Amino acid sequence: MTEPAGPARGRRGGRGGRGVAVAAPNDLAAQAGVGVALDGGNAVDAAVAAAVTTMVTEPGLVSLTAGGFVTVQPGQGAPFTVDGGVEMPGRGLPPERFGQAVWEVHTPYAGGTRMTIGPGSVATPGALKALDSAWRRHGSLPWQRLLEPAVSAAEGFPHGSASFYYLSYVHEQIFGWHPDSRAALLGPDGTLVPVGQRVVVPHLAETVRQLAEEGADAMYRGDLAIVVAEHVGAAGGILTRGDLEAYAAVVRPSLVVGTGAWRLATNPPPAAGGVAVAALLALLDGLPQGSSWSPEELRVLARAQALVLGSGLADPDSEEQRTAQAERLLARIRASGRLALSSPSTATVSAVDERGGACAVTVSSGYGSGMTVPGTGLALNNCLGEQELLAGGPHTLDPGTRLTSNMAPSVGRRDADGAVLALGSPGSDRIVTAIAQVLALFGNAGLDLHTAISRPRMHMRVRPQEDPPVLLDHEEDLAVPLDTGFPLRSMPSHSMYFGGVNAALWTPALGLLASGDPRRAGAVAVHAG
Repeated sequence: MTEPAGPARGRRGGRGGRGVAVAAPNDLAAQAGVGVALDGGNAVDAAVAAAVTTMVTEPGLVSLTAGGFVTVQPGQGAPFTVDGGVEMPGRGLPPERFGQAVWEVHTPYAGGTRMTIGPGSVATPGALKALDSAWRRHGSLPWQRLLEPAVSAAEGFPHGSASFYYLSYVHEQIFGWHPDSRAALLGPDGTLVPVGQRVVVPHLAETVRQLAEEGADAMYRGDLAIVVAEHVGAAGGILTRGDLEAYAAVVRPSLVVGTGAWRLATNPPPAAGGVAVAALLALLDGLPQGSSWSPEELRVLARAQALVLGSGLADPDSEEQRTAQAERLLARIRASGRLALSSPSTATVSAVDERGGACAVTVSSGYGSGMTVPGTGLALNNCLGEQELLAGGPHTLDPGTRLTSNMAPSVGRRDADGAVLALGSPGSDRIVTAIAQVLALFGNAGLDLHTAISRPRMHMRVRPQEDPPVLLDHEEDLAVPLDTGFPLRSMPSHSMYFGGVNAALWTPALGLLASGDPRRAGAVAVHAG
């Protein structure tokens, strides 16, 4: 059963395979997830199949050269997170190669966004390595089977509304300067391919087929890696074959925090996203107390966001310093609770199965460098150009340093009945505030999952280099009191700016359920087994 984003339910129906619920950015990705469930695939198989299909079918928003994180709750055992975040490239290059081939653009997207693009903004990607690692640990089907839907989708796919929306702001600025990128997204009449019409990225299907046959390592070694590194280097970028060959995904115990009756496992340090979610949930412990936020609870929510997003989690350069910063913030909040308040482009897939497994994936290519590698269809990331994560500039880290991230794919288990939850969100720094508000409404207030996702949101925009440096954005149907102490900016209801939480849930009482966010086009699917 596959349908647009919104609740989808399923109970055992005797159709074979394993029961799985999937929430993904589009219908092709959701179908990829439930398709592998028909062959007996579990939550990890479904999430990998849906994530790779997403990376093929959401141009501009994400690509196969993304960074990403995968959080897994096995049916038995402790949760873990696979860090496939991007790294600073440039191994072996002379100092004069750095600081070149980048330029800044400013777009009105997401309330006004500055970014750095160009060949020098391309970071070492890691999402495919992370997906491969999660699959090797807990997948049950062959890798090639999981990538079959992505191979098929790469032959041509309908242009989604979220991709079109983003590209309508940035296509000329970001992708128009590079002929391969420009050609891939324009129709015969020279305009952006409309929503629903077929997009064919030249050579992408051959590349995905190679990844299916040779494995994820094809991106990091062999002829594909050579082509990518040589093209970036010839254009003035700093990604090298040595960077690709040296890359390894890192498996870490997830950061675990309680919310209501649930134990939530999320992205641990040195990434910032999961720490921020955990900190917000600790500050919101027990809130809201009713089915919606009261004025005083909204004041608390605003102060909590200001504290956490203004704490500088992403500021330190080294992983060790970022981890220490995160531990200090969490220790302060655990010690004082709400008293601490007196004193920051992505795609996501969520999957659960009927045997208590859960898997959440978030991947990001930044805003896109604008480059597509000729002969491969591979659109390259600009993760060195996300200024909110690299305030010092795109080439200020040592080669091999893993960048911080706001991504926070999360899974949960309810000990009382063994229920499992997987959820995540795209949205840059809005990821953590979107996830935390949904979890507070779901875990603390007891709302059903889809209602919790649909409720209006707020986000504290912290930009020290801008005027004003702090701005409390909120959807117009959220009655934010005027005396929060922060300047307010109202935005339309269900604005894409406020993320796009998707979630999958299994409980013994309800069976399988998947839910998407009305703020973004997406799809949910359930195979009842």
